[in-house]
Amino acid sequence: MRKITLLLAFIGMMSLQSCTVNEVREDTIDNDTISQVYEVTRSFTPSNNFSTLIAFPQPIFNSDMVLVYRLAGVSGGVDVWKLMPETYFFPDGTLDFGYDFDFTRFDVNIFMHGFDLAGVSPNFRVNQVLRIVIVPGFFGKQAAGASPSFNDYYEVVRRYGIQNVTKLP
Repeated sequence: MRKITLLLAFIGMMSLQSCTVNEVREDTIDNDTISQVYEVTRSFTPSNNFSTLIAFPQPIFNSDMVLVYRLAGVSGGVDVWKLMPETYFFPDGTLDFGYDFDFTRFDVNIFMHGFDLAGVSPNFRVNQVLRIVIVPGFFGKQAAGASPSFNDYYEVVRRYGIQNVTKLP
């Protein structure tokens, strides 16, 4: 009886050793997600219906986020960038004009809205420097609860490791 038990134990150990376990590792490194910044200079006039359409050099993913900033001035030698939408009011609190945008996977449309846009100072309409920031959706998933203040352009580029600005025609 002992020999049969020993033989069964030996057969059992041999059969268990032949089993292999395939470990599945989830790749948490995203090697193809790149944040980008595009810079353009545009004017908002009646001839372009106070809007400008900017095509992306390559389509973005559906999950990507687009942020648009306008160069509002310089303070202490540092550029001041304002996040859109941006709204300006008359002293009595009524809407004067504003900037806004919408986007697709292929382009971003930046436009002015308000009353008497042709009467808005050229300082706000002509040769406006705009920066379009593409933030991949991957980062939004990773930074849940720890996202930067999107109002601060410099915090956004630091947070997402953006180093280069591509100027578009």
